[in-house]
Amino acid sequence: MSSPEIIAVELAKAYRLLNHGPTVLVSAQHGNDKDVMAAAWACALELTPAKVTVVLDKSTKTRQLVEQSGYFALQVPCYAQIDMVHQLGTISKFDQPNKLEDCKTELFYQDELNVPLVSGSIAWLVCKVIPEPHNQQTHDLFIGSVIAAWADSRVFRDGHWYFENAAKELRSLHYIAGGTFYLIGEEVKAKL
Repeated sequence: MSSPEIIAVELAKAYRLLNHGPTVLVSAQHGNDKDVMAAAWACALELTPAKVTVVLDKSTKTRQLVEQSGYFALQVPCYAQIDMVHQLGTISKFDQPNKLEDCKTELFYQDELNVPLVSGSIAWLVCKVIPEPHNQQTHDLFIGSVIAAWADSRVFRDGHWYFENAAKELRSLHYIAGGTFYLIGEEVKAKL
C-alpha cells in the first residue's frame, strides 16, 4: 500500500526519525510468518552508515522472526494508533496466533523488501541485522543497518519533523508505563 504522503528519507538523515525518542513498532517476517511488537527502547546508533539499536526480549515472536530472517523494521506510530500500539505491546503471538488481526494491524510492503510495514505509522526504517551474538544473548540488544527509510510528509520532510502544526492524530507516542503515553509537544528552540 503506497501512499502519496510516504516519501523516501535520505539515509544520512534517517536517525532523525528516531532522535525524538518515540515508542516504536518492530516488525519482522520469516517465510509467511510475520509479527509486530511495540518497543520503547530503540535509538539511533550511528549516522553514516545509518544504524539503530532495539531491545527485543527473548520471549517474543518478533525476535524469533528477526533472528530467522536477519531483518526487521522500526515504525514510528502515532496517536491515531494508540490502542493498537498498546495491544501489540501486551499481546504475544505465541499466546494469540491471530494477534495482528485481533489488533487490527494492517501491513504493507515497500520497494520489494520482504519486511512488513505497519500502515498508518509516520515513519518506517527497514534494517538488516548486524550480528552481535553476545549483545543479543546477554542484553537482548539488536543492531540494525538501515537499508531504507520513509516518512509521512505531513510531519517529516526535508530531513526534519514538523509536529507543531500537525493534527493530534499524527503526533508520535512516547511510552511511560501501564498503558500511559505522552504525545510529542510543541517545538521550542535554544538561543544560538
